[in-house]
Formats: sequence, C-alpha cells, structure tokens
Amino acid sequence: MSLRQMEYFVAVVEESSFTRAAERLHVTQPALSHQIKALERNVGGELLERLPRGVLLTPMGRAFLPHAERSVRSAAQARRAARAAAGAEGGELHIATVHSVAVGILPDVFAHWWRAHPGVGLVLHEYASTDALEDQVERGIADLAVGPLPAHWTGPVVPVGEEEIVLVVPFDDPLAGRSSVGLHELADRSWVRCAMEPVIEGRPFLEGVCAAAGFAPRTAVWTEHTSTAVRMAAAGVGVSTAPAHLVGGAIGEDCAVLGVDPPWLRPLGVFSRVALTGAAAAFTELLGALPTAGLRPPRPGAFSPERPYADCGASPPVVR
Repeated sequence: MSLRQMEYFVAVVEESSFTRAAERLHVTQPALSHQIKALERNVGGELLERLPRGVLLTPMGRAFLPHAERSVRSAAQARRAARAAAGAEGGELHIATVHSVAVGILPDVFAHWWRAHPGVGLVLHEYASTDALEDQVERGIADLAVGPLPAHWTGPVVPVGEEEIVLVVPFDDPLAGRSSVGLHELADRSWVRCAMEPVIEGRPFLEGVCAAAGFAPRTAVWTEHTSTAVRMAAAGVGVSTAPAHLVGGAIGEDCAVLGVDPPWLRPLGVFSRVALTGAAAAFTELLGALPTAGLRPPRPGAFSPERPYADCGASPPVVR
C-alpha cells in the first residue's frame, strides 16, 4: 500500500464522491478508482460502499480511516517542516491555539514573524478548548500548539510565559477605580460565563474558586467566546473573567479591569508531537522573547501541568 493510495482514499471520504475527489486531486476518475481497488485488495476487503449518489465507509473503512488520515497528514507535516526548516519559499508552519490567545497574543507575534521570515507562512487554526489543541496536534493537523500546558502530553512542551486572568466590569462599576479585589467581595454579583471556561474535577473553574471564597456564582448568561463575555461585562450584564492580554490589547477599551487578590496566573506553552526544530523552534523562541506578546516571564517552578493556574486563592481547585 502506498501513501498516494491512502491520500486518494481520504479524499474520496472527505468529498463523499469519486468524481469530486478526482477533480480535487487532478486525476481521472478511472485512475482514482483503480488505486482505491488496489488499496482494498491490499488490506483484504472493501473500504467503501459505492452508492448511486455517493459513497459510505464500510466497517473496515471506518477502522482504516483514522490511520490513513494520520499517515497523509504526517507526510504533509513532514514536507512543511522540511521546507520551513530550510526557510524555503512556500514553507508553512501550522499553529493551533485557543481563541483568546489568537486574539490577545499572536497578532503582534505574527507581525514580527512575517518581517523576519517572509518565506515561511503561518496558518492559524483556532479552537474552543485546550482538549481540541491536543487532538489537532496529535492528528497532525497542526505542527505545534500554543496554549495552556497539557496535563498528559508525551511530546515536547516548552513554557513561554504566564497570562494573568482578570475580572472585567463596566467603567461605572463601584469597583472600577481599584486595581484588585478579593473574590469574596463579588459574592452578590451576577456573572457572564464562557463555554471555554476550564472544567476542574467535573466542575467549572469559576464555581470551584468561588466555593473556596464562600459563595456560589450567580450566572446571568453563558457565551461561546471570551471576547463576547468581555463585551457583555462591559455593557453591565455581569462580571466576567478574561486573560489580561485579551482585555488590554484587543477588545478592552470600553471596560474596567480588576486583578484578583491573590492573582490568577495561568502558564502557557508550546507543545508538539516531535522536537521543535527549524521554523517551529524559531517561532517558539520569538513567542517567549517578545515583550509585547503580553505574557509575564515564567517564574521558577511555576510550570506544572497539574496546576495550570499558579495562584487561585485559598484552597483552590486544581485547574487543568
């Protein structure tokens, strides 16, 4: 079996059609069908069920598909890595991250990268959760991920700094003139919550830290993205949490920001399936060295996958 055959198979599955797959691959349909049949002979059974209006995976095909996808993507990743390492024109570095990092940290990093490495393009993949980052890197869709440190990652992990998680309130809020507050002072407030909020031991992060402060948060609204939650908080819907770099640099011109006492600091890092070399290593170095990225320098001993928030008040839950 060849990589080309697996590439053809994946294309047919993705397009649900031999005709569309052949057009995408710039081959004739008979040539595509011949390669798929050769692949099926090699594996010992039919992978696809041919229907009048498309194709479906057989049980054997469903078992074969994730391995074929990984092989195809690993080959594409290897080509990208080789070209990017050489600084070749047309080389690409695929980066996975969560929305708040994409909006609050990476724009300035990408601008500096493009000036220094014009021959190596960056492709950004944004996801709603840190679990999705691990999945996309593991599947070879992204060359590396930038985000909270993974708890059980077997590949390289490079800490690059810490982000502070702050509270967002309107400018006319009674607390707006202060630099920080104790969480217990917000026991009677409503909250704007985000679907991207981490879940700790089966309970959302905010519920855990509020419980440690002696109260249960009253949720006014749930949002899908952190930037939406910040806008809601600025309008007076309720208090919201957000990374400081997101509020101050990207979307926070019309709200007040409060630190939490003691502060909430979340380590961020870069992780990959393979050693960070060439363009991947250069990007990681730039991310950690660029002060305008909005990250605090890492403190000695602050980075532990078992405690993604370094300081969360009295008896805080472990935040993953």
